[in-house]
Amino acid sequence: MTPPRASHVAACVLALAGLLAATGCSALSTPPAAAKPPITPPTSAAPSKSPSPKASPAASTTLTEAMAQAALITDADLGEPWTPTQGTATWHDGVLKAKTELPDCQRLLDSLYADDLFGADAQPRAVVGLDDQWNEAQLRYQVLARPPAEIDRTLAWLKDLPQKCARFAATTVTGAVLGVQVMEAPLPEAGDARQGLGLLLTGQSPAGEPVTLTLEVAAVRVGEDAISVTNGGFGDVQTDATQAAVELGARRLTEVRKQGRVQV
Repeated sequence: MTPPRASHVAACVLALAGLLAATGCSALSTPPAAAKPPITPPTSAAPSKSPSPKASPAASTTLTEAMAQAALITDADLGEPWTPTQGTATWHDGVLKAKTELPDCQRLLDSLYADDLFGADAQPRAVVGLDDQWNEAQLRYQVLARPPAEIDRTLAWLKDLPQKCARFAATTVTGAVLGVQVMEAPLPEAGDARQGLGLLLTGQSPAGEPVTLTLEVAAVRVGEDAISVTNGGFGDVQTDATQAAVELGARRLTEVRKQGRVQV
């Protein structure tokens, strides 16, 4: 099927029951499959599932802001069509800023809207945003410091959400009602512990046609630190980009931590 012209304008945010009544956004176009090279995660030996050995207090270092920044991935890591972000995605306020009566599901929406799965007080924190120019999806990647026990509690909470929040309704600030579906999503064996989720947030266009925002979420503990990834859009969302970000990011954070300990 021939992809739509890049200049075609589609009311993708209006399509979710008029969430952004005053704002239009570009249609999400995908070039032919032959023109879209796959993202190849870095090749390496299969990661071990064994937990990392505990470092002695003398050898341990605290994650600094500079270390967190050094551990971020970039658009060069993911390749075409990813570029540095041009700003927050239009669906961020229009869709994720929503309310539900279910506490755990509300916590999920609030965490995604604030981009703080591991808590707003997690410091230091380094964040990068990348845009998919072909599909107008957006990927947010961050590295942060958090006690391992707290990271694992967050991972356990995320793991329960496909049961607790399998399907629920949420109302946006404009009064539009969305149907939300939460599913478990597989992740590569990266880091020491991990949890992936897939979300579908569905509404209707003014013409009554269903439109869905797809959002992929990944949270990973790497030793004493954590990384999180969100990748979402109204069109195609590259799962291989989410997985490559997790695998490469965990490896990079591990290397940055090793270098930090050597310098102590």
